[in-house]
Amino acid sequence: MGEAPAQIPTSFGHELRACLRCRLVKTYDQFRDSGCENCPFFKMEDDHERIVDVTTPNFNGIISMMDPRRSWAARWLRIGKFAPGCYTLAVSEALPEEMQFICQEVQVQYVPPKRI
Repeated sequence: MGEAPAQIPTSFGHELRACLRCRLVKTYDQFRDSGCENCPFFKMEDDHERIVDVTTPNFNGIISMMDPRRSWAARWLRIGKFAPGCYTLAVSEALPEEMQFICQEVQVQYVPPKRI
């Protein structure tokens, strides 16, 4: 995970979505065409209904990471090991339990959003 850059959103309107696990931001069409660069095990490009399950249009702020491994902001946001790209600062929805189980199966960490 994390060497090649993720796709940059082709639009910054209402069609943006964020991955609920890694918080990568792309358009619905980009997730449909190439999935999530950090979470290929979700296989979004093969199962288009899954895009709605593992992404959300409800998120706060966007930050662009060109070199996540060297960025203090990336470390603070816990995205330092992900592909360079655009990320949200926070999502408010949790990943569905079925998708959390997939994360456990492939032994990748999932940190649920903090409840306020």
